[in-house]
Amino acid sequence: MNLVRSFSSIGILTLVSRVLGFVRDMLMARFLGAGFASDAFLIAFRLPNMFRALFAEGAFASAFVPSFNRKVGEDDGRLDRAFLFAEQALAILLPFLILFTGLLMLLAGPAVLVLSGGFNEVTPEQFAFATELARITFPYLLFISLVSLLGGILNSLHRFWVNAAAPILLNLTLITALLFFHGPDDYGTARAQAWGVTIAGVLQFLWLWLACRRAGVKLKLRLPRLNDDVKQLLKLIWPAAAGAGAMQINLVVSTMLAARFLDEGSVSYIYYADRLNQLPLGLVGIGLGTVLLPTIARMLAGGDERGALDFQKKGLQLALFLTLPATAALIVSAEPIIRGLLQYGAFTDGDAVATAWALAAFSTGLPAYILIKVLTPGYHARQDMKTPLRFALISIAVNLVLNLILIWPLRHVGPPLATAIASWVNVTLLYLTLRKRGQFEMDRSLASLVARLALAALLMAAALFAATPWIRPFLAGNFEHRVAGLALLVGGGVIVYAVAVFATRAYSLAELKAFLRRKPRPEATTGKTD
Repeated sequence: MNLVRSFSSIGILTLVSRVLGFVRDMLMARFLGAGFASDAFLIAFRLPNMFRALFAEGAFASAFVPSFNRKVGEDDGRLDRAFLFAEQALAILLPFLILFTGLLMLLAGPAVLVLSGGFNEVTPEQFAFATELARITFPYLLFISLVSLLGGILNSLHRFWVNAAAPILLNLTLITALLFFHGPDDYGTARAQAWGVTIAGVLQFLWLWLACRRAGVKLKLRLPRLNDDVKQLLKLIWPAAAGAGAMQINLVVSTMLAARFLDEGSVSYIYYADRLNQLPLGLVGIGLGTVLLPTIARMLAGGDERGALDFQKKGLQLALFLTLPATAALIVSAEPIIRGLLQYGAFTDGDAVATAWALAAFSTGLPAYILIKVLTPGYHARQDMKTPLRFALISIAVNLVLNLILIWPLRHVGPPLATAIASWVNVTLLYLTLRKRGQFEMDRSLASLVARLALAALLMAAALFAATPWIRPFLAGNFEHRVAGLALLVGGGVIVYAVAVFATRAYSLAELKAFLRRKPRPEATTGKTD
């Protein structure tokens, strides 16, 4: 399995999903703008998203995937015991999800109260509306958690593309809701979006279930049983929840404080900025984390410590090669990007400026967000969930303190900046501990490469800054002019960065080709691959 090829299959589908996500956000900005209805929907959607990130994609995936792959590695590629383990895990997960989702729907009001901090100067009718939206979206948690289990199995079989394609269904469903089912006012449109979230969860589950059937994965429903394997899984899940979901928790804290203490629309500014910041995170960080975790776990199960280290180091190189220019571009060109993508209809000039400042603040932490995804598998693959948990808790505490300090002078820019700083604290602790244990190292050649890539990104940023006055008029025109302006901005940045990479001798053409083709040491055969 080649890292770049597997990462590329995930990255392409993630790019399609994120492009559709931007189309969705553009339509949402047009129909909803940045008012209370928009804030209410985003808070209602934030809660199931948070629990999905913490328990489904975070805790369960981080604990289940290494355990599943360890069984495959220990059985020399045989899948019988691994599938049995998956059935036992499902027997515990399903009843818990049903009870937990039902409880959240009953307690939707208190949940919204906690998440929003009570909003700022909200009427009883508005709070009731936000509670209604939350109750509609909560079933999404049930379905997306099952999607995470099935996706973890398919990722372990190297069928990465199937799970990577699932978010496309969410964006298509929400786009459909906006185009064909938007209401006569903001409230009706927000309600249609909430229903779209839950319908998308059902569609994503059906997609993964059919893909598993085609791959020969047919899990049987069993009665819950706490055997040794399940007990070990449950022991790993809880620390993995906070460890894998630190950024989500930080975003929830930021959303809550913005809803409680800042002006109407602040939640939406933070949301739209985070959505753009999530593009490189989704393309690079999530894609690399998805490939690294099962592969490193299987290498370690086979006793190949050196191969696991080399594979993770290659993941870090690829992450920084792609992330540093994205970081520079999002900081320097935040305002023209926001104007070109979102300044339509109800989304005003003031909204664009406010969102651009939040995006620049978020983007200062972009390398940290992605490096967390690269370094954390080094712990989870060794079934060490407690260390990332401890660092995540420190990160959450730093984020909370900085939010309270920065939110008053910087308003809606304070929470994104606090999240970025807290993420840098997290990644620093993760790296230093791995290095101390001898499980990861940044040698001179890697450090030199990082410095040269950073210089290339700075040169690209300078070029974008100089070109912005020439491109800005395009971004205030019609749709075709906006597309042309954004294409010039992005395409020009890519060309300048490519030239700068060669000029700074970060890579020669031959070295870049070798890096993209190089494979890790051979690993055990696990079944069908794509």
